Amino acid sequence: MNQGGSYVIAVIVAGTDEEYQSSVLRGITEAAKEHQFNVSVFASFGGVLSNSQYDSGEYNIYRLPDFSRFDGVVMLTNTIEDYDVRQKIHDAVRASGIPAVTLDNNDCPEFFNICIDNYSAMKAVTAHVLDVHHAKTLCFISGPEANPEARNRRRAFEDAVREHGITPEQYSIYQGDFRPMSGMQAAEALLRTGGPLPDAIIAANDAMALEASGVLEEHGIRIPEDVIVTGFDYTYYAQHYCPMLTSVARPLCDAGYSACTLLLRVLAGEKCEKTLTLDAKPVFAESCGCTDTESLDIRSYRKSTYGLIKNAHTDVSLLNRMTSALAVSESPEENIRIISGYLQEIACEQCCICLCDNWESAFLDGHAGESVEQYQIIGYTEEMSAPLIWSNGRIAERSCFKTAELFPFPPETGGNVSYFFPLHFRERCLGYYIFTNTEFPVRSILCHSLMMNISNSFENVRKLLHMNHVIRELDRLYVIDPLCGIYNRNGFIRLADQIFRHSREEHGSLMISFIDMDGLKYVNDNFGHDEGDFALRQLAAVIRDSCAEEQICARFGGDEFIMIAAGMTEEDAKSFELRFRRKLAEANQIINKPYELGASFGTFVTVVEQDMKLFSLIAQADQIMYEQKKRKNTSRYLRRD
Repeated sequence: MNQGGSYVIAVIVAGTDEEYQSSVLRGITEAAKEHQFNVSVFASFGGVLSNSQYDSGEYNIYRLPDFSRFDGVVMLTNTIEDYDVRQKIHDAVRASGIPAVTLDNNDCPEFFNICIDNYSAMKAVTAHVLDVHHAKTLCFISGPEANPEARNRRRAFEDAVREHGITPEQYSIYQGDFRPMSGMQAAEALLRTGGPLPDAIIAANDAMALEASGVLEEHGIRIPEDVIVTGFDYTYYAQHYCPMLTSVARPLCDAGYSACTLLLRVLAGEKCEKTLTLDAKPVFAESCGCTDTESLDIRSYRKSTYGLIKNAHTDVSLLNRMTSALAVSESPEENIRIISGYLQEIACEQCCICLCDNWESAFLDGHAGESVEQYQIIGYTEEMSAPLIWSNGRIAERSCFKTAELFPFPPETGGNVSYFFPLHFRERCLGYYIFTNTEFPVRSILCHSLMMNISNSFENVRKLLHMNHVIRELDRLYVIDPLCGIYNRNGFIRLADQIFRHSREEHGSLMISFIDMDGLKYVNDNFGHDEGDFALRQLAAVIRDSCAEEQICARFGGDEFIMIAAGMTEEDAKSFELRFRRKLAEANQIINKPYELGASFGTFVTVVEQDMKLFSLIAQADQIMYEQKKRKNTSRYLRRD
């Protein structure tokens, strides 16, 4: 896939707002700008909310790209918790045949791998705690077992303690998942034992280490005086925590940059080594008892902290105002109008909302007349619409484009970085977002929340549309006779009352015809009730086809039918009865039954006066019909050959 004469590289990642991912992505962005290739980042927030249905909707974004249309791919699949999802991505990339680079993943030797020497750094931190600070008992908070980085860091810890003669009785391992909650739970588990705390807690990343530190300090336990705590990643929060966290600094930005330049070298035909290893550097600081050797620039810290707080307040305000506005939206068009009004605050060159062509669908006819819910879960529809394309303040749309194209309008130049996020409600796939040339997905911790609110608003609109559809259907069922398919008594009264009132106000004429089927009992008794129903349907069709556009007909009840129309004359009444008789004869010839369809007819035409009542006029038409019926010989209805 070539955009604007440039290479196009796909990136797979989860959790763009976390420091590891955002640092790698900044390196990828730097390479894209410098070398003028385009990047499409397919990102999710799967595993964040501990909701399997929601995760299904998030992970669906990885089904969107056709990797064979890309020149190469960078995979941060180590950030994706779900093993099966990772394997499906790897299988799809293998099948595409394009060059691929993974980060910190030795599980796929067929791909190129940008590897950071996590093992040596973690082993050095553990050895430092044992050798320099003379710790004898330890607790290791591990990352998820399925994650290759987590396994590598745990192996480094276990090798270090074994080489230092630390027995299994002197250390414990708490199985975490790299998330802060694991650090909190590990610290609480240690406190619950009631025994002495370990000399040191060594965590597989900073997030867990910081949360564990917070729990210990809440219980009056000093760090490092009572317990040493170390982390891994040297994140912003680790650097600015008090006490400053002993950690491991990793060249994450360099890793992202190197992954892209490695792909460019491969695409240029250069033969490259399968693995490129970057060094990680232990940073020994206050949380293990070391003095910070690098003095903190307090002015720089204040400035960066102010920037974080300012951005957070700005993003919260944006989120709250947009959420409030979307809460009253009642149509897709209104949703789009509201969203477009806030996009300029995100500071991106372009933002698109792309919707599946069935995003509004919910109910289709099932078997035996039942309704079944139908919606997209796996993958995307073959075609999409883009009702909102916000580009540098200008708004456009595209009614239809091929999903394989990804963009409603592809970039025409190189050096662009676009983020693709899923637009979904639980597992229901509604579409996807595209953010182009913006730091919002990696800068704001509220990017995920904003997208969830927009997605929920589209689901609310979808439900409202279908609720209105159901209301209309219920209303139709309320006014339509299910057997004959014309208005029932309720529907007739509703419309007839409007016609009658208008005729009375205008002092206009009104025609009412009362039609009673002849011989229904004879048909039911001799041929069965199913045949009787058939005869009723045929008569209803004759009456309907005999009516002009302005004439309203209905099944009034049982074998009785009625027609009403305003502005009619006696001539119109005669014309209606003639049409009815002709069509009735034609119907008898077509159906060719051993009985004849027949009906008695009573028509009444009058100018509506102020003191008249609708039901009184209906009663007069009924009486005329009854008189005609008495005059007819209705004792036999057998067809005469």
